[in-house]
Amino acid sequence: MNRGSAIALLLLLLAATPARAQEATYEQPLLRLAEILGAVHYLRNLCGEESDDWRGRMQELLQTEAPSPARREKLVASFNRGYRAFAGTYATCTAQARSAVENYMKEGASLSRDIAQRYGN
Repeated sequence: MNRGSAIALLLLLLAATPARAQEATYEQPLLRLAEILGAVHYLRNLCGEESDDWRGRMQELLQTEAPSPARREKLVASFNRGYRAFAGTYATCTAQARSAVENYMKEGASLSRDIAQRYGN
């Protein structure tokens, strides 16, 4: 999946606002998506991207969700956990880091699609 397709799928997610009754079921995949965004933000910049695109996607997600302070804190913590997990592992871009980016992009796209299909309005 190319970067444009992954971004399009993330934007689908951002357009989907869940009903409050669905939040509990919706929470785990959304937290995982936030973690993936953090990991991809770190790894893509490590491998030469030099942008804040993925941090920006996280900001868009937070704006779209408009979470309570406690929920916002959980989402941000997930993003930071994804970022720190790789910051502690990779100091330079390697073939393994590039492979991790590819895998996370696929997982993030799949999660985005599933969340939008299941919980989107």
